[in-house]
This record gives sequence, structure tokens and C-alpha cells, in this order.
Amino acid sequence: MDMNTKLQLLGKLPVLSALSTGELEQLAAIATFRRAPKFQFIFMPDETADHLYILGKGRVKTGTFSSDGREVIKEILQPEMMFGDLALAGETKRSEFAQALHDEVEYLAIKVDDFQHLMQQNQRLVFACLQHLTQRLQRVEERLAKLVLKDARERIIEFLVETAGKEGRRVGYETLLKHHLTQQDIANLTGTSRQTVTSVLNDLRKSNLIYFNRNSILIRDIEKLA
Repeated sequence: MDMNTKLQLLGKLPVLSALSTGELEQLAAIATFRRAPKFQFIFMPDETADHLYILGKGRVKTGTFSSDGREVIKEILQPEMMFGDLALAGETKRSEFAQALHDEVEYLAIKVDDFQHLMQQNQRLVFACLQHLTQRLQRVEERLAKLVLKDARERIIEFLVETAGKEGRRVGYETLLKHHLTQQDIANLTGTSRQTVTSVLNDLRKSNLIYFNRNSILIRDIEKLA
């Protein structure tokens, strides 16, 4: 990835909007370009949290493992998103994992020490990072509230509606969502089981609310589904 491509990627992140052109160039110069093949872990729990990352291409899932080894997905990250950022809040050992999904991913790695040095020189960047981490915490709290207050069917339907709103392509009343997620991934994201996801999706298909195959879900009418 050349310098101009790095600058374009860094310039798209709201958290970095406080940086001047010169500071962005400084950050781009110290950012290391990396690739990871599909399904490769970028970091694992208990590893040293000495870098933060900015996703340029592909998708990454973050999450944790329960005591019985079950995977719990926290987020599915899209390009132009930052991850590994708990290191900015004082995390020294990773509490979660980050793994490439079904395609090769490209990302930038920045040493936490270098980024913190830049924060010391720019108070606006400090406030931007605080806001970024606050929004991250709010997303976690919202997911926790859904797990507590909504049943499995409601959580799965809400996941479909929210994901379609972010990534779907609207054609009339219908919305096509190309998701590349397995039913187990959806279960791990919604705090349910794969069998429950299968049952709910089949029920929605029988009701003619959706049609799905391995790589996509067609929502017939998103208002009716919601």
C-alpha cells in the first residue's frame, strides 16, 4: 500500500479527523501495511496489546471465548474501522480476538506507543479517541440489553434488519443482503444456537418474509419483517 492509499484510508476515519495533513502524513509513515488470509487470527486473547489496527479491505470479526470454548462474536468490522483500540484505554493484554472472515483482509498496524505520542501532541485527538471508545462501549451495552430484554427470535430478526440497513441493497420493497456469514456466525452474534437460527430463518421463509441461501438473504419487505 503506497503512501497516498494510506492517507486516503486514514483520512476516512472520524476518530482521525482532528489530525492535520502533516499529522496524517506522519501517521501514514509509521503505519505498517499487512495482509491476513481468510480465517486467520490477527490477534488472540492474552497476547500483548501493542498495536492498534485500521481495516482497509475485507471484514474482521472480534469476540471472546466462553469458559467452555464457545465463540461469542462482539462485532463484524467493515473497512475504514479501527480495532484493537482497547489498547488506547490501558489494555496491555488482549481480552478478545480478531479474525479475518471469509476473504483476505488488508489492514494497517500502528504501534500504540507511536499513536499515544501523537495524542500527547494533539489534545483534539485525545477527545476524539475518548468519543470513539465511548461509542464502542455504547454498542456493547446495547448488545447486552438486547440479550437480556429480547428473546432469541426477536434478536435474530433485529440482526437481519440492522445488517440489511447497513449492508443491504434495496430494490423496491425487497432488500438483498450478501452477508457471507454462516448460521453459526449469526448464532454467535445474537447469543443463540445454530439450531435456533435455522428454525427462525426457515419459519421466516415459510411465511414468505425472506428467502435465503448460503451467501445471501433476500428480505421481501423490511418493514413487515421489522
